[in-house]
Amino acid sequence: MKNFKVGKYRHFKGKEYEALGLATHSETGETLVIYRALYGEGAVWVRPLSMWEEQVERDGITYQRFTYIEEK
Repeated sequence: MKNFKVGKYRHFKGKEYEALGLATHSETGETLVIYRALYGEGAVWVRPLSMWEEQVERDGITYQRFTYIEEK
């Protein structure tokens, strides 16, 4: 959480999203990222911060799931 920034991110598959802020799950206390797609109808999503910050492997290459690219 200490490194989380609001702003524009690129998903490792190439699409861009705007991270709007953080929220706390009311039952578990888990920190969630609130974000919206910067394509299509701009759907709003939530994802656990732990997943947002993790690295993923695809085709033998390791990527950061979301990479910060610009401030809001």
